Amino acid sequence: MPLDKTLLSILVCPQTKGPLEYDEAAQELISRKAGLAYPVRDGIPIMLPDEARPLND
Repeated sequence: MPLDKTLLSILVCPQTKGPLEYDEAAQELISRKAGLAYPVRDGIPIMLPDEARPLND
């Protein structure tokens, strides 16, 4: 299920308040500044730091 573009435009990282990138293939919202990937489940972003995974460099 694709993420609504309007929703994506207003979401920010809960830790850094910085921008997020949507990775449709992985169903994740990426915060480069925080180094975290937040999951998107059934079109719903899960914006909890405990649910995020660290990005691998």
